[in-house]
Amino acid sequence: MKSFRQVLAVSGVLAVLAAGGCGQAAAESTTQAGMDLTGAITVDATLRDQLPQSLRDRGFIRLVTDASYAPMEYFAADGRTIIGFEPDLAAALGAVLGIRVEVVIGDFASSLDEVNKGTYDGVFSSMTDTADREEKADFVNYFSTGTSILVQRGNPKHITTMDDLCGQSAAVEAGTFQEDILRALSKKCGSRPVAIDALKTNSDALLRLRGGRVAAVLNDYPPATYLVTDPKTNLYFQLASDKQYEPGLFGIAVSKSNPDLRDALLGAMNRLITTGTYGELLQRWGLSSGALQKATINAGN
Repeated sequence: MKSFRQVLAVSGVLAVLAAGGCGQAAAESTTQAGMDLTGAITVDATLRDQLPQSLRDRGFIRLVTDASYAPMEYFAADGRTIIGFEPDLAAALGAVLGIRVEVVIGDFASSLDEVNKGTYDGVFSSMTDTADREEKADFVNYFSTGTSILVQRGNPKHITTMDDLCGQSAAVEAGTFQEDILRALSKKCGSRPVAIDALKTNSDALLRLRGGRVAAVLNDYPPATYLVTDPKTNLYFQLASDKQYEPGLFGIAVSKSNPDLRDALLGAMNRLITTGTYGELLQRWGLSSGALQKATINAGN
């Protein structure tokens, strides 16, 4: 983890993803979380009272993310403010709970360990809920999606399926569900394993692909489709096919020793679903296909 964890406030303004990604932020934004929400959100006093007293006394919830995954979470054009569906959703959750939600930058691969150390209160970073991860944390599920294969524009390696990656190289963000997929595939490939390049951020993986150093990158479907439709990045990337692999659920990861926070987040998420704010945010970011009818706990495995 970085030695500093600068707090970045969230914004609902859509910005262009820089193809090479952005560096670590160095200053705090003054944007007020939740101010751009379409629907009116009122504090649910009962849910607020469910929050751990320590959090209410502190006055904020700290969630860690890796902002290299548009449109889920990424840096705005200023290179400092985190925007996207998940930052907006975090702000909305805070509005329901009557508490500020801080979204901070950290290392995805070590994020669950840092939550269990108490460095952060949770992970909100497009994290797929899996059986292995549930051994470390509880997950409040809020989105459904699968994995896509990204290739260079023109598909020079002629990749169309996962099996086509056997004997090829592929980049991925370290610690992700997509890395697990690649490692399982590589074992199935036998004498032609996948050369896996596991990198710190998704932006690093995309740079490898853009430069032709790997044949493919695995991303969740929403970030993959964003890259191949955004004018700033579709010159470099395309989908190998429309197929989604290993569908699953994203979840906010919370320490198993913090069930009160988990249950408060669950209640707030379901409040946003029933009032329509959740649907408005999904529509804003073009993500309605991943909507859940109800938030759940540990339902992804």
